[in-house]
Amino acid sequence: MTRDGGARMAVVAAAAIAAAVSAPTAMRAQTQGQRPIRQVTFTRDIAPILQRSCQQCHTPEGGAPMSLVTYDDVRPFARAIKRRTSLGPHAGVMPPWFVEKNIGIQHYKYDPSLSDAEIAAIAAWVDGGAVRGNPDDMPPPRKVTTGEHGWLLGTPDLIVKSPEVLVPAMAPDRWGSIGSTPTGLTEDRWVKSVEVREVNDIPRGEATKTVGGRFVFHHMNYSSAVPEQPGSVAWPIHEIGRNPDVFPDTAGRLLRASSVLEFNASHIHANGHDTHAHLEFGFTFFPVGYQPLYKRSPTLVGNGNDLDVKPNAAGQEIHAYATLQEHTKIIAFEPHLHAPGTRMCLEAIWGMNIQQLTCAGYDHNWVKQYIYEDDHAPLLPKGTILHLIGFLDTTPANKNPADPRNWAGGGRRSVANMFIDLGYSVSMTEEQFQAEMAKRRERMNNRNDYDIGCPLCWAPPVVSAPARTTTQQGGIQQ
Repeated sequence: MTRDGGARMAVVAAAAIAAAVSAPTAMRAQTQGQRPIRQVTFTRDIAPILQRSCQQCHTPEGGAPMSLVTYDDVRPFARAIKRRTSLGPHAGVMPPWFVEKNIGIQHYKYDPSLSDAEIAAIAAWVDGGAVRGNPDDMPPPRKVTTGEHGWLLGTPDLIVKSPEVLVPAMAPDRWGSIGSTPTGLTEDRWVKSVEVREVNDIPRGEATKTVGGRFVFHHMNYSSAVPEQPGSVAWPIHEIGRNPDVFPDTAGRLLRASSVLEFNASHIHANGHDTHAHLEFGFTFFPVGYQPLYKRSPTLVGNGNDLDVKPNAAGQEIHAYATLQEHTKIIAFEPHLHAPGTRMCLEAIWGMNIQQLTCAGYDHNWVKQYIYEDDHAPLLPKGTILHLIGFLDTTPANKNPADPRNWAGGGRRSVANMFIDLGYSVSMTEEQFQAEMAKRRERMNNRNDYDIGCPLCWAPPVVSAPARTTTQQGGIQQ
C-alpha cells in the first residue's frame, strides 16, 4: 500500500514519454530516422500501477466486480479503466480517492491515487492498442488477500463478529441496534488499527443495483463497554467503501478487558437478494505496556440537522464553524454528506491567517477518510476557528440522488442529508504543542518556507522567564 520509489520513478518516466508523443508520432519518428519512442506496455508500465493502486479490491477474491491481476483480466476493461482513472477527484473515479491535489495538504497515509503521469500512461497504453509487452517485464504477483477472504492491513490480532442478520430481497431500510458481542479480552489493550468488513452469502458475480452493491450494511456506529461499569469508547463509523482506521503511535484507542462491542446504530439496506450477513471487526494492538501520548479531542464540526437543500440546483454551499478550546492535532479528515454531496473543504482560521487544509470530492457510494501523515497533520493553536464547507448538487448531473425534484432537510436516510466531518483529532498541552512545532521547524528549509496547517510554526518559541529569588534582606532579586 506504500509507494515504491524506484518503481514509481520508472512508471513516471514511461508515462511522461507516452504523454509527450502519441503512437502515430512514434511511427513517424521511426520512418524519419529519429530515435523511436518507447511503447507503453502492460507488463512493464501498467501492471505496477494496478498492483499498487487497484489490487486491494480487484482480485479474484476481492470485493470488486472484476479482477485486474493478469493481462487477460485487464484487456476487456482497458477503455473503461482509461475513462474511470481520468475522471479526477470526483464521483466515479478509480481508484476511489477524492483529495484535490492543487489545494492544501498533500501528504496522506495509504494514498492509492494516481499521478498525472500514471493517468497519462494508462491513456497512452489504451490508445496504443493495449499491448501486452514482454512477459519477462511482468512484476512478481502482489502478495495480498482482500475482501471477504482477507484483510487489507494483514491478519488482525483479534476478530470480533457481529450477530448475523437476515435481510429479505425487498424490504424497507432498517435502523437500530443488532445486539452486542463479547470481545473475549482478558486484559486492557491499546488498539493500533481497526478494519471492518461485511461477510454475506450473495454469490459472487450476482448483479445488484443498489447503493452498496453486494453489501447490505450501509453503515454501523459501534462502541465498546464493560457490562455494569460506567463509560464506553466510541469507535470510528463503518461505512460502505470506507478504508480502515490506523491510529498514530501517539494516540491509540483503548479496548478494555471483558468489554463487549455494542452495535447500537446500524443502517441496513436490502439489495435484491435474500441475504444472510454479518460484520467482522479486526483489531491490531500496540505492544503490551504501550501508553498514548495524546488524549482524544472532543471537537466535531458539522451540521446534521439544520439543513436546507434545494431541488434541481447545482453549486449549493453549506457551512459550519467550531472554535478549538485546546491545542489540537487533526489526525484524519472524513467528509460525510448524503446523496446530493459532491465536495467538502476544511479551513483553519487563525486571526487574519486563513489556510485551506483539505478539499476532497465526495461520492456517497465510496465514503473515504483521509489520514494525514504524522509530520503533515494540521497542528492548530487553541482559538483557531475550523470552517467546514459542503457542496451539493441536486440536478440530474449528480446520479446519486433518487429524486432531485424534492426539497430535503437533515436526516439519517440517504434521501435526506447530513453535513459532518467525521474525522478525529487529539488535544495537546502547551508543552506538547511547542515540542511538536519545534519538530516541524526543523523540517522547514528557511524563513520563507511554511507548513500548511501550522499557522504558528514560525512564531517565536516560548521562552520561560527566569525564576526570581529572594535576597537576605527580603527583596526580590531578578
